[in-house]
This record gives sequence, C-alpha cells and structure tokens, in this order.
Amino acid sequence: MPSYFSEMREKVKEAIKTSYLSIAGNGFLALGKFLAGFFGNSYALIADAIESTADVFSSFLVLVGLRYAAKPADENHPYGHGRVEPLITFAVVGFLIVSATVIAYESIENIRTPHQIPEPYTLIVLVIIIGIKEFFYRFVSKKSDETNSSSLKADAWHHRSDAITSFTAFVGISIALVMGDGYESADDWAALLASGFILFNAYLILRPALGEIMDEHMYDDLIEDIRKSAYSVKGVLDTEKCFVRKTGMTFHVDLHINVDGAKTVKEGHDIAHQVKDQMLHDLPEIADVLIHVEPLDPNLIL
Repeated sequence: MPSYFSEMREKVKEAIKTSYLSIAGNGFLALGKFLAGFFGNSYALIADAIESTADVFSSFLVLVGLRYAAKPADENHPYGHGRVEPLITFAVVGFLIVSATVIAYESIENIRTPHQIPEPYTLIVLVIIIGIKEFFYRFVSKKSDETNSSSLKADAWHHRSDAITSFTAFVGISIALVMGDGYESADDWAALLASGFILFNAYLILRPALGEIMDEHMYDDLIEDIRKSAYSVKGVLDTEKCFVRKTGMTFHVDLHINVDGAKTVKEGHDIAHQVKDQMLHDLPEIADVLIHVEPLDPNLIL
C-alpha cells in the first residue's frame, strides 16, 4: 500500500480517537460544572456547563465530519470528501455563538436578580477544571497539527475558550467571596465577560476555516518544501507557479516546472512524473500533484 494511504489511515485513526476523548471529557466536565454551580450558587459555573454541553455536540459533529472526510475520492468527488472539515468547523462556530448568546442573556438576567454568594468550594472545582481544559487544549491542538485537521483545531480552541470562561468564573467568584455583601453578582459579570471571550474565539476558529474553503493562499512553508522537492529532481531547471489547496487533512498541488526546451515531449513528461513521485515521497501530506511543464532555454538560468 502506498505510503500516502497508510499515513492517511493513521491520521484519521488518530483524529477520531482524539474526538472520542474530547466527547468523553466534555460530557464529564459539563455534568461536574452544572452540579457544582447549582449547589454552589454560581451561575458562572452553570454558564461553563452550558458551554461544555455545546462542546459535546460540537465534538460529536467533528467526529462525524472526520469519518466522512476520510472517505476516498469517487466519481462525484474527485478531490475526495475533505472539504466537509471546514463546513463542520462552521457548525462548531455556530455552537460557540449560540452558547455565548445564551450565557450573555442569562448573565444579564442574574445580575438583575438578587441571589446568594457562591460557595467557596466552587473555586476548587474551577481550578481543577481549568487544569483539565488546558490539558485538553494542548493535547487536541497537538493532534490537529499532526493530522492537519481544521475541525480538530476548532475543537482544541473550544477547550481553550472553556478554560478562559472557567478562569473568569474563578475571578468573579473570588471577588464575590472576598468583598462579601453587595458583590453577589460578581460571578455573573464574569460569565458575561466570558461570553465575549467565546465570541472572539469563535472568530479565531472561523477565520482559517473560511480561508481553507475559499482556497486562500496560506501555505508558504509547504510551498517552499514543494519547490525544494522539485529542485532535487534531475532535469528541473526552475519552478514557476505553485498553487496549494487543502482538502481535509491533505493537500492538492498545481506546480509549473521549467525543463530544457530542447528535450522531447516524452522526456519532459518523464521528468514531470519523477517530480510527482519525489514530492509524494518527501511530503506524505500531499494527496496529489498536477505538474505543468514549461520549456526553457537553459542558458537563461544564471
């Protein structure tokens, strides 16, 4: 089996395993946050639980998207099914926006309604949650880099936004406990602030996914590696245009190479095939390469 397919299979397995871990972690934390917030009189913790519940559904969407994106190319989808990944990322962003809106609305309602000061033990719960969510962020972010998965990257930022909301809740509850009467709503203000952080994170997640689906130029480092790989093939005098599009966890490349204009069509064709084979060997994340051969007078190369 070609290295590309074996590498892709491993990437998909790793990404799916990571998604399962996210779902389990978010479900456990959502329940813990809700119970601690309900019995500890902290809406900031309940707001955190709302976001974690949305995270469960978004992680499930990521899992479904990864499974679909892994399907091989067919007659109707010659470039594969990878473009479903940024679409899933848009759905994840939608969950974040809804969560932020619900949290902001409920925070304002609670600010207007007198209530008790949160229980001190909620701070311990939040410290544990912040540590767990930061671990999840770093772990999932690392896996997204390893697999080139934009939807996993979105899932990672979901964990980071959760850690941020937990931190703001910690600050708000601390203020309420230290300042006492009259500051009961400090954690509600913290939840309101957290909703703004969530919206900002939604933008950070949306931007690269939008660039991916619009074929935006975002892969300078990869293009440099592509040119280096092409130059290593005997007969390649220079490279010109190089366009890269991302589809799921892989890339499709269009590359123009210059060869000696005195060579025959067959010789130029053979060089193009060598360039493609070399590139797929050097850069397993590339799914396919389209090579265009341009004739060139070798005397023009300095």
